[in-house]
Amino acid sequence: MAGFDKVVTDYSQAMSGLEDDMVVISGGFGICGIPEGLISEIKRKGTKGLTVVSNNCGIDGFGLGILLKDKQIKKMISSYVGENALFEQQLLDGELEVELTPQGTLAEKMRAGGAGIPAFYTATGYGTLVGEGKETKCFNGKNYILEQSIVGDFAIIKAWKADRYGNCIYRHTAQNFNPMAATAAKITVVEAEEIVEPGELEPSIIHTPGIYVDRVIKGDFEKRIEKITLSN
Repeated sequence: MAGFDKVVTDYSQAMSGLEDDMVVISGGFGICGIPEGLISEIKRKGTKGLTVVSNNCGIDGFGLGILLKDKQIKKMISSYVGENALFEQQLLDGELEVELTPQGTLAEKMRAGGAGIPAFYTATGYGTLVGEGKETKCFNGKNYILEQSIVGDFAIIKAWKADRYGNCIYRHTAQNFNPMAATAAKITVVEAEEIVEPGELEPSIIHTPGIYVDRVIKGDFEKRIEKITLSN
């Protein structure tokens, strides 16, 4: 990388510095909008003891799910066990620590972490298992629990288009957690379908400004469909 140019050409360079026991925040919802190549690089590196923050853990054999086979993930902070049988089994067997977090709270944990807000109050989860052991406070007659924000060591992000300066746009539902996750880490790596020159992206449609991004790599995506429902 030179100057403002954040493009790297190989995945080992993109994920350079990732070590055991780090916190990785991953964009994506199910297998929509996931950084497939960056996840595969974590698999190749064999990095272990990871705490992974993501809505869920992909599916068996794809997405973040590929990191479960060799037990590279120590803890998941997520909202949904989903269709991943290995995720469920490791959870039930006590091999994987899982911190189930309401989906909106998880998104806000990332957003607040990126904004430098250490914690926030939310009514979501009050009086349930989610709120057990957490500080509570009453505002205007309504009870809230205190949730800590999240800042990761790495954020891995999938963008539709990115320029060489790291400005990104996401396409349709692939926005999901990607914009929040991109702001909430010490090192943010973007895997983009297309890399364009600075100035080619209309400023008004940029979702993630390049100031949040450290590295950009061009990816090739399988874009697998998780479920297909057909009508007769």
